[in-house]
Amino acid sequence: MQETEINGFVIDQFNQYNLDTKSTQGVCPWSDEHRKPENRKKKCSSYDWERGLGTCHNCNTTYQLHTYQRKGSASKNYARPDALTVVDPKELGSKVFKWFESRGISNKTLNELNVTEGKEFMPQTGKSENTIQFNYIMGDELINIKYRDGHKNFKLYKGAEKVFYNINSIVGYDTCVITEGEMDVLALHEAGIKNAISVPNGATLNSNNLDYLDNCIDYFEDKEKIILAVDNDEPGQALQQELIRRLGAEVCFIASFEECKDANDYLIKYGKEKLSEKINNARPVPLENVTTFKDVEDEVTDFVKHGFKPGFQIGLSNFDRIFSTYTGQFITVTGIPSSGKSDFVDQMVVGYNNNYKWKTAFASPENAPTYLHAHKLMRKVWQDMPTRSDIGTDKWKQVAEHVNNNFFFIDMERYTLESVLRKGAELVKRKGIKCLVIDPFNKIRDVDCKTEDVNRYTMEYLTKIETFAKKFDVLVFIVAHPTKMYKGSDGKIEEPTMYNIKGGGEWYDASYHGLLVHRDYEAKTVKAKVLKVKFQNLGENGAEAHFKWEHKSGCFIPHELVAIGDEEAMPWE
Repeated sequence: MQETEINGFVIDQFNQYNLDTKSTQGVCPWSDEHRKPENRKKKCSSYDWERGLGTCHNCNTTYQLHTYQRKGSASKNYARPDALTVVDPKELGSKVFKWFESRGISNKTLNELNVTEGKEFMPQTGKSENTIQFNYIMGDELINIKYRDGHKNFKLYKGAEKVFYNINSIVGYDTCVITEGEMDVLALHEAGIKNAISVPNGATLNSNNLDYLDNCIDYFEDKEKIILAVDNDEPGQALQQELIRRLGAEVCFIASFEECKDANDYLIKYGKEKLSEKINNARPVPLENVTTFKDVEDEVTDFVKHGFKPGFQIGLSNFDRIFSTYTGQFITVTGIPSSGKSDFVDQMVVGYNNNYKWKTAFASPENAPTYLHAHKLMRKVWQDMPTRSDIGTDKWKQVAEHVNNNFFFIDMERYTLESVLRKGAELVKRKGIKCLVIDPFNKIRDVDCKTEDVNRYTMEYLTKIETFAKKFDVLVFIVAHPTKMYKGSDGKIEEPTMYNIKGGGEWYDASYHGLLVHRDYEAKTVKAKVLKVKFQNLGENGAEAHFKWEHKSGCFIPHELVAIGDEEAMPWE
């Protein structure tokens, strides 16, 4: 019998209900509350001491035999609410009690999930309001509080760490349910499903970075089945897709609530048993490599209504006019040495971060040592060159924290494609990256490919990149040097194409997109040229965007060339 640790979770209080540890069967901890006196001593529960779970066959529910300490630690120092003040649900105001009762939630559930009531200043109304308080407890610590007033205004405790609501409840289970709101957790608890948690701040349509998942990722390592029971609206479905991407389609299942918005609405309309059935009948995420019309019907409908979706852009006006992209694809970037390929890729991922909050991982032996690469990114985010006097200032701390939270450097003694993609998959799960940079291609070898045929090696390499990009819905950049270049009749080095990369035509054929970064040393400009764009709606083949390079920030500044005949006329002309 494990008395100190279960599945990597340190036990805080062993046998919290003082049950008979020598037995695998016994009474339910709550038998005194919901059974007739003559039945309270009946052995209706089974105890699994190895897993730390009990099951009441009379209540048809499971429960944890122990309490546990927090697994993992916070990545930084957060504000903490005052210690939890336990309130007997019977003491909740009559209006609060009646409201929960109208939503199908009992006093017992409010007590077990530590729901309290109290006064709190609400910025939406500008005054102190009576609030319902959902207490976020992790291990034995109060981490955060969500306040809800009678006007349906919400707020979290200022500066506190974001974690899942009711996260302790999933320890010991190989299955858990993720919902979009605390009320859904309460509803599932009413239906006997105790291992349910909620995201802390609902779902949004355009940004689901899931920083709370970063803080709780260790709690999902032992899960064989994760049921997603989010709202049936557009933001809810966007959250669902990001959770699938982060946690893995192979363990995710989907619960739907028919015409109801969420689990709580379903409880009110159909009752506990029907809600429990909905969760137990959750369907697996569609199989990889197999697609039916039903799987893509929403996308088909959207296409019929609105046409092609616009691609993602980096925020540089002249470049955005000629190039955009989707995720789940890869971009090949080439150019002669010292032309600024790596620097322009940095500019692109900083742009995606600014516009969409995308995070990026770099497998970039070309940019070693890492601290210099981090400094380059810091300059681009800062949009200036930080000086000694900036060290330790509020802006320094703000930019440093931003770079730390959004850009990750894969450092290895020996880079291989397999190890980089494996680490990339881990960073998708733990940090939610949306971009992966491989720079350069020739220093991150595919050691598993045994062929000596260059074209076949290139195709296998790019196929593995494409598979990774699609599986994790990530945008991958591959920086690839051309083979030896020659000077033209004007004495200038000729511009390379994708056919000049070792591996030849495979690069052009397999790549979704291709970009050339080329420096004009005489004009002191840099141009980005579209060598290939897979879909016509995403860009223009052969189009160019020109830039000046700002040396302090390292940023690329759009620069419009003056065409012959467009110069301003002189007074005598």
